[in-house]
Amino acid sequence: MTNKMIGFGILGIFILAGVAGWYAQNTIFNSEAAEAASASDAEKEAEKREGSGAVSLEELSSYEEEGKNPFGQAVAASEMTDDTYQEYIHWMSHQKVKAKKKWGYYELHPKRVEWLLKGLEQTEVTHDKVYREILEKWKAEDFSTVDEDHNRIWRLQDGTVGKANGILSPEEEQAFIEQHK
Repeated sequence: MTNKMIGFGILGIFILAGVAGWYAQNTIFNSEAAEAASASDAEKEAEKREGSGAVSLEELSSYEEEGKNPFGQAVAASEMTDDTYQEYIHWMSHQKVKAKKKWGYYELHPKRVEWLLKGLEQTEVTHDKVYREILEKWKAEDFSTVDEDHNRIWRLQDGTVGKANGILSPEEEQAFIEQHK
């Protein structure tokens, strides 16, 4: 081999090593950034899924004073979307339904139901009729089909896990509420 060939070989090795090092560093950096973003998204989603659970009249008044809705969020009735209606109704139904998995919980409180019904007059949503039917029943304290109500919303959300398969007894409902205070 000539010295020239050896020089090119060594140069080639250095170039390959540099490219490999650059690639590894960028792949690891991007992977770590993606993991951090994913963790951050997961934390936000977990926080969102917690909901506010049981709520007292004092908390509802406090929310109102702070300019929040009865769910403790800064979403005005006029800004409601199908997604927010579905989340609120779905999570309130968890208090009353049997299901293998439940994510999120808002107490099914009359003030929340009334606020959601009034909100339907202030915004346009695709499934207005579905929400109104469910909320009107709940306003009248008719929970005889709450499992079906849950599943109607669950299907709108393309649910795959957590289909309601019955209605909790009053004792089971109370235990659920206590567990989520």
